[in-house]
Amino acid sequence: MSDSRTQFKSKFGIIMASVGSAVGLGNIWRFPYEAGQNGGAAFLIIYIVCVLVLGIPTLMAEMTMGRMTQTNSARAFRKMTQSPVFSKVGYLGVLACVLIMGFYTVVAGWTFEYMWEAVSGTMTDLSAEQFTANFNSFVVSPFRPLFWTILMVVLTHLIILGGVQKGIERAAKWMMPMLFLLLVVLCVYSVMLPGASAGLEFLFKPDFSKITSEVVLSAMGQAFFSLSLGAGVMITYASYFDNDVNIPRTATTVALLDTSVAFLAGILIFPAVFTFGIEPTQGPNLVFVTLPNIFAQLPMGSVLAFAFFLLLALASITSLISLHQVVTAYVAEEFKLSNRKAALVVSCTIAVLAVLCSLSLGVLNDIRVGGLCMFDLMDYVTAKIMMPLGSLLLCLFLGWKVEKSKILNEITNYGTLRWRLAKTFVVMLKYVVPILVALVFINELGLFE
Repeated sequence: MSDSRTQFKSKFGIIMASVGSAVGLGNIWRFPYEAGQNGGAAFLIIYIVCVLVLGIPTLMAEMTMGRMTQTNSARAFRKMTQSPVFSKVGYLGVLACVLIMGFYTVVAGWTFEYMWEAVSGTMTDLSAEQFTANFNSFVVSPFRPLFWTILMVVLTHLIILGGVQKGIERAAKWMMPMLFLLLVVLCVYSVMLPGASAGLEFLFKPDFSKITSEVVLSAMGQAFFSLSLGAGVMITYASYFDNDVNIPRTATTVALLDTSVAFLAGILIFPAVFTFGIEPTQGPNLVFVTLPNIFAQLPMGSVLAFAFFLLLALASITSLISLHQVVTAYVAEEFKLSNRKAALVVSCTIAVLAVLCSLSLGVLNDIRVGGLCMFDLMDYVTAKIMMPLGSLLLCLFLGWKVEKSKILNEITNYGTLRWRLAKTFVVMLKYVVPILVALVFINELGLFE
């Protein structure tokens, strides 16, 4: 058997690994353009509220489920119920992780391409149109993206081979501090730019007239996806928690650190955007087209570009590690394989899916389902259906099917921890969170439109 029930060695390791699973492209890539498209500071305020009301309780629910069952996310539900519906919820999370890695690994590989371009100096002396053309040419190429994609698969695989303590925990302990350090250094540089005040005002001075139902739902969705909820990641990670881990404190710390990364990403990006007169509503191209264009116009631009895309690469790897471990733990425990064999099976599967996703942007682009290529299809199905549905079913299960005393015992460590909001948490889990998650789910499906 694998070392899948090995516990994290330290509380610092728990925090770093958990934050690493949450922090990813959603914080540094998705948050800035979501904030840019939804009013800046107004979006930020709603986002904070959503993290507190929706994010932390759902994060606690996953951690409670994981430590309570001490097993992989699929078996966790089977262990607690024979319900024909709820006993299958864990499989949804495992499948979601597989599909997410299929396209996420491709995007993560792009960060290596841009690191290489920064080092080789190919980002200099290009116009905005040339940056766009270069990006479009790169993503449809049948060879270059595949090289970086496979490299990302191999790096993730090597870390997973080390197991929980020597692989995941050790990597998180040095990757996450490095990520925060790089982010802070880049933020200091950004706020010294001539247009920094306008960028900071956009991010922190709210115009409440911009708060609409669409902004609220977008903020809820961003809080949900930024914390990587609904894919069984925290259920798996919490199954490695010691019995004395303070779940409320751990969930709150993870949520706050994850949110701080999103804030810092905004502080990094918006001063630069306003300095060069670029619209903050640029959308997903903000990171891979707009920012390289900005870096090219700055002193030491190549160094800054390399540091930024190294930051993105670290965020991507820590997220991929957590997704990989969900599936590896499932394969190892359900099929009684060693950690090494299970990791190999998962990595090979991900490599195949990632190659197909990458090629679907180019030579296989004509193969579509519902008008979506394979890359976009996996993104849509996981982000808009599987993850919110998984979280909704988890909260309904814990809130309505599991005895209240069991949940209270788990989050208070059987009465050894005093937490005044324990009963409030149970009420929120039963009523408030499912309604909010359902709203996110309906909105992501576009039904409100």
